Amino acid sequence: TLQFTSLIDPDLKALPTEGKTFTLSEEQISQLKNTEEIAHFSKILQEQVIVTFDGKNYPATLKAVDENYESVTSIDNAVSPGNWFEQNTNEMVAGWGVSVNLSFGVLDYGKRVSLSVPKPGKGQVSSLKGAFNTVDVINVGIFDINETLNDTYIYTPLSVGQQLLGVELNAFSSLEFKLKPNADEATAREKIKQILGNPVALKNKIQLNDAIYKMLNTENLAVYLIFTLVLIVALFNIVGSLIMMILDKKKTLNTLFNLGATVKSIQKIFFLQGTLMSIIGGLIGLLIGLVLVLLQKEFGMVPITPSLPYPVSVNLWNLVLVFLTISAFGILASKIASMRISKNLLESAL
Repeated sequence: TLQFTSLIDPDLKALPTEGKTFTLSEEQISQLKNTEEIAHFSKILQEQVIVTFDGKNYPATLKAVDENYESVTSIDNAVSPGNWFEQNTNEMVAGWGVSVNLSFGVLDYGKRVSLSVPKPGKGQVSSLKGAFNTVDVINVGIFDINETLNDTYIYTPLSVGQQLLGVELNAFSSLEFKLKPNADEATAREKIKQILGNPVALKNKIQLNDAIYKMLNTENLAVYLIFTLVLIVALFNIVGSLIMMILDKKKTLNTLFNLGATVKSIQKIFFLQGTLMSIIGGLIGLLIGLVLVLLQKEFGMVPITPSLPYPVSVNLWNLVLVFLTISAFGILASKIASMRISKNLLESAL
């Protein structure tokens, strides 16, 4: 799993199926609060904005959230320096990349940050200034999650988003839900869908990060196929080693044959030897790999970015699959090599 998904992604997220927003009545809010499976939910407005500071402009994604957002996600743990904002204030928390690009810090009251969006509606624009809604805010914190989010997102209280976008007070871009620990997701989905109706679609963490999870699954398959290819090449080493050993011990094998050992029993000796070599070697390799994965998980020795270590996890099924693959190819290689022993080979040692 990816670390940043646990920080910012909810258990479930309701999004409009058409347009940018959907409306939520007081009755629906009350029903959601009384839904047994829901621990918390947050109302959100989201839009692309222009952030201006000290004459510099930067495009960013505004996410205006209510007071429950900290209970739904753990983003406040990623804020440093500074703190999370208070509701009903003109405060903002920006990504590290946004703050670097615009060169602003925390609690800079001398120069305010301006957020601008085009005014909705049709008609001719008489002046550039009149074409935008603008709200001035103070940056009170900087979050650091990963490079993409740091360079893209800014957070404000819900009231700032409502003022900036000029939407109705009961209109929202999304609802984000945190479910209770033992809640059944399918049951929660059904109840939320019944309350909100058809204007919304529900997505869980995997669906929200569909492209990332597909990439990781594809990467797992690619790594397995590469590993299998390497194993096939290693097969030839096992086959070659066993055949060289058979040729080296040809006289000894002839002695065994003359003492009454059958060709099949001699073949079995080398088959078992090759199989044991493969299985023991595979177990040693798995143990080394497991230690490296645990070290990466604990210390993040291989980073994707300076702040995001390459994600790894220990999966029992993967260990079993690798062990079975090694065993299968090892048995095949041992069988191929042991079949080289024949009566003619043994008699040629005389």
